[in-house]
Amino acid sequence: MKLTVLGAGCWGLTLAWLLTDNFDEVCVWGRHVDISEELRTKKHTSKPLEIQLQDKVEVTSDLEKAVKDADIILMVVATSGIREVCKNLAKLNLKENQIIVNTSKGLELPSLMRMSEVMKEELPNANIAVLSGPTLAKEVLMGCPTAASVACENKPEISKFLQEKLTVPSKFRLYTNDDVVGLELGGSLKNVIAIASGFADAMKLGDNCRGALLTRGMAEITRISVALGAKPSTLYGLSGMGDLIATCSSPMSRNFTVGSMLGHGKKINDILKELGSVAEGVKTSKAVCELAKKLNIEVPIASAIYEAVYTDITPKELLDKLMNRKLKGE
Repeated sequence: MKLTVLGAGCWGLTLAWLLTDNFDEVCVWGRHVDISEELRTKKHTSKPLEIQLQDKVEVTSDLEKAVKDADIILMVVATSGIREVCKNLAKLNLKENQIIVNTSKGLELPSLMRMSEVMKEELPNANIAVLSGPTLAKEVLMGCPTAASVACENKPEISKFLQEKLTVPSKFRLYTNDDVVGLELGGSLKNVIAIASGFADAMKLGDNCRGALLTRGMAEITRISVALGAKPSTLYGLSGMGDLIATCSSPMSRNFTVGSMLGHGKKINDILKELGSVAEGVKTSKAVCELAKKLNIEVPIASAIYEAVYTDITPKELLDKLMNRKLKGE
């Protein structure tokens, strides 16, 4: 069997590293500008994570070659680039039995579409699934165990197939789910709360604050997700609560790191330049606020992070604004 990973960033390379022994062939695709000579020739990368791939892993910038005869195609591309990649895939006449699995966590702007919706729009006949959960790349590379969920709308047999082929004993445990909407929104919206958690950590607001923040953040995630068709139980599973706890507690999370830098008074353009990698929560904060407005739903934490990212409000002003809102019932 052949596994293809589309995206040569940290998570894409980590998945290729993790799953190599499960497949006869493994191919990693990335844009030419994203593939270093070190990765191409030595199957090694040292920044921002040190990853050593096995010799059998092929690294290429040829999309047609990458997906040819692939049984499973993991989409690990930044959300802003998924539509373009799918448009290019549409030109390649994918086979009927190939499965494309979205692992990217975010919403498209300005459409506000989930990534599987974008993929379906460009690839209407493809088998599309979603994989999401608490998956910090550095911990996976360290061999720390984790679990995630996989779902394919109206095709439970595909979810089961992916569960069997992508599980790695003692390291990566997959559960099946039938709620694509909940899996995607849980994984996407939690990034905004992770920024808020990093913000609070930088301001040394304490563990009580973190507990309150995660709880009220989950309330916002659930309100929006359920309004869009998700099952509440999914949001309290691996893709929702599980991912929320991991990314809101760890400096390994890029979104947590963005929030921490914001809490120290740095400006977003400087932060993103220093970070050098995508933090999906930045754009998602804008998407969440637009969704909330359309749905007439209150999202005070997401709104605060939007202000922190896109305006000149100070950390103290932001905290005062959140804590002094009109009192209400839980």
